[in-house]
Amino acid sequence: MKIEKEEKQQNLQPRPPVVVVLGHVDHGKTAILDFIRKTKKVEKEAGGITQHIGAYEADHDNKKITFIDTPGHEAFSAMRSRGAKVADIAILVIAGEEGIKPQTKEAIKHIKKTGIPMLVAINKIDRPEADAEKVKRELSQEDVLVESMGGKVPSVNVSAKTGKGISELLELILLIAEMQDLKGDLSKSGEGVVIEAYLDSHRGPTATLLLRDGILKKGDIIGTASVLGKIKILEDFQGKAIEKALPSQPVIVLGLEGVPQIGEKFKVYPDIESAQKYIEKKERKQEERRVLSIDSSKKVLNLILKADVSGSLEAIEEEIKKLPQEKVFLRILKSEVGEVNENDIRLAKSAKARILGFRVKKNPIALKWAEQEKIRVKCFDVIYELFQEVRLMMEKVLSKEITRKDIGMLKTLVVFLTEKNRQIIGGKIIDGEVEKGLKIEVYRGEEKIGRGKMISLQKNKKNIEKAGKGEEIGILYEGDVKIEVGDKVVFYKEERQKGEL
Repeated sequence: MKIEKEEKQQNLQPRPPVVVVLGHVDHGKTAILDFIRKTKKVEKEAGGITQHIGAYEADHDNKKITFIDTPGHEAFSAMRSRGAKVADIAILVIAGEEGIKPQTKEAIKHIKKTGIPMLVAINKIDRPEADAEKVKRELSQEDVLVESMGGKVPSVNVSAKTGKGISELLELILLIAEMQDLKGDLSKSGEGVVIEAYLDSHRGPTATLLLRDGILKKGDIIGTASVLGKIKILEDFQGKAIEKALPSQPVIVLGLEGVPQIGEKFKVYPDIESAQKYIEKKERKQEERRVLSIDSSKKVLNLILKADVSGSLEAIEEEIKKLPQEKVFLRILKSEVGEVNENDIRLAKSAKARILGFRVKKNPIALKWAEQEKIRVKCFDVIYELFQEVRLMMEKVLSKEITRKDIGMLKTLVVFLTEKNRQIIGGKIIDGEVEKGLKIEVYRGEEKIGRGKMISLQKNKKNIEKAGKGEEIGILYEGDVKIEVGDKVVFYKEERQKGEL
């Protein structure tokens, strides 16, 4: 028993802290990360990384720190919503001259939900109008008490422009990490979280993974809830080929069969069959949940979403969920990275779905097939325009409800001509008015005996557009019953209601 415990202790190795940086837009999150990136890590020897990979490592005092470079708290929230423990420490960035803004409050809320330690960085302190003490007071109103005000949350004044306070910020991160005693279990099968994913036009599905436990090696079989594959290429955050990765290390992986979603957990499997079984089980559960959650009384709009990168898909799905769905339920049948292809058209045809793309290409063969099958495919470069299109489509689903409006009534006085399903009749308008092109119901006494439509409207042998009560007119009628003298003819129109969400 003692030997087992010692072996377990040996398998637990210290790992670098994983840090996420959150805060209001334009408060300097990216500027801080850029300063750290330039001064605290070795640049790639030839060229640079052109594709945003979502994470990187920095060195301070010969100790590593992993930063998750997310586009904002939305992506961090998406990771958390899938049950993935992503970061060990959160840095809340606030501009010293602006103070707390709406997104700052959102970030505080997200950090508190995760329960991870928070560190406040008051940025742009080099500006004359910056007021760190005011920011601290505003934080106290959000139930965040910094150490200088008697609380437990460390804070540091920084300037991404001059570099002031950046070293102190990194030292604080390492101090908090030391207190947490972060360890990775090397005896476990490799597992972690998808940080970023996209479809590279030359290299295929590409994912940035953050390893939490175990060891990840080139040649390993890995699977997430949506995709699986064998690691053909394993690279560090600088794009350099490596043979293995250790806990807290962000890596770029090639070899997956498709593009995974941000925030999905990944795991190393002994073989493809084991990974496949796991994915099939997940898919069944998701499908059951999707089917069971729809109220049968609601109208449903099926969507297929395609986007350039996983981050875009996350943002689009989050915003779509915010649309009112009391009257129309939005069901996302498929959401993936890559161009609109033939499989999408096939699914859209079978499920009567609409395809929406964001910053993606349309496969010419798929597009031709979509036109033949009359499948709607629309692509956008602006997210707002995509949401507007979804709203418009929802309103159109509702606008399929047709209401009838009675316009006028005529008493038949004479039948001039009868042939096949057409007649020319004359009569007097006894109620309302009559317009060209209206639909018709025929009544004999109190009984409705048939229906049809008006082809043309005449008065004194001249074509007219409309006539009112008391006027005598002639009409060319087409319908399923023969009109006789004395029959009443009711004229009506059917209007499509404008859908309102």
